[in-house]
Amino acid sequence: MKREDRGQRTEVRGQRSEVRSQKINWFVCFLSSVFCLLSSASYASEPLPRELEGVNIEEHLGEKIDLHLTFQDELGQTVELQKFFHEKPVILSMVYYECPNLCQFLLNGLTDSLKKLSWTVGEEFELIHVSINPQEKPELARKKRESHLKEYGRALPEGVWNFLVGNEDNIRTLANQIGFQYRYDEDQKQYAHAAAVMVLTPDGALSRYLYGVQFEPRDLKLALMEASHGNVGNIVEKLLLFCYHYDPKTRRYALFAKNVMRGGGVVTVGGIILLVWMLRRKGRKISL
Repeated sequence: MKREDRGQRTEVRGQRSEVRSQKINWFVCFLSSVFCLLSSASYASEPLPRELEGVNIEEHLGEKIDLHLTFQDELGQTVELQKFFHEKPVILSMVYYECPNLCQFLLNGLTDSLKKLSWTVGEEFELIHVSINPQEKPELARKKRESHLKEYGRALPEGVWNFLVGNEDNIRTLANQIGFQYRYDEDQKQYAHAAAVMVLTPDGALSRYLYGVQFEPRDLKLALMEASHGNVGNIVEKLLLFCYHYDPKTRRYALFAKNVMRGGGVVTVGGIILLVWMLRRKGRKISL
C-alpha cells in the first residue's frame, strides 16, 4: 500500500509540474505576443526614413501611357515607345543600369525567370527597360543588353529586348504615367526606388503590376495572357488563365476555386449528357 501511495503521489506531482510548465509556456508566449504587438505599433508610428520619402508605386491599372514619348535605344537611335507596342503584350521596367543594388537584383531575377519561361522575348511578348538616370548613355545600355542576352541563352535579333535611355522630362513623364515614384539621394549618390515590373496591353494600357525581384514564370505568363486578352497562348495555357486570378493581397496569381468548380461542373454535366446519349444509342441498337 505504501508503495502504491508513493507512486500516486509521484504521479500527482508530475501532473502538477506539467501543469505549471504549461502555464509558464503560455505566459511566456503571451508576453512575447504583447512585445511583438507593441514593437510593430511603435514601428508603424515611426515616419519613413528620409531616403524613402517620395518612393512608392501607385497602380494606374487601365490607364494608357503616351506611346509618342521618345527615348534612345542601345544603338543610339531615337525611338518612340509605340515601336514596341503592336500586337503583343509588353513587360516594362524602370531601373538604372549602374545601380549597385536593387536594379541588379531585379534584372537578374527577371532574366532568370525568362529563361524558365517557354515563351521567347520578341515572339509572344516584348520587353523593354527604361533608365531613370538621364546621365546614362546608349553605350552603357548596349553593354547591359549584351550581358543579359548572354545570360538568357537564346539568340534574339536587334530591336528585341531593348534597354532605353532618355532625357529627364520624358523619363519623369513615363514614370508619372505608370505611378513609379523615385528620388535621387544626394548623400548616397544613388536613386531610391521600388522594385516592380509592369505588364501592358498591346495598345499601351497598364494591365498588371508584379512586385519584387523574383518572378514566378507562371505569374509572368498569366499576366502576359491577361494583357493580351487571351490572344497569346495555347488552349491549355488559356485554361490556366481561367483557373487563376490575381490576388492583390499576395500580389501573385492564385487558384480561383469558383472558376475551378464552375469548370468542373461543366465537365460533369457534359459527361452526363454524353453518357445518356451513348446509353440511348446503345438501346436503339439492341431494340433493332
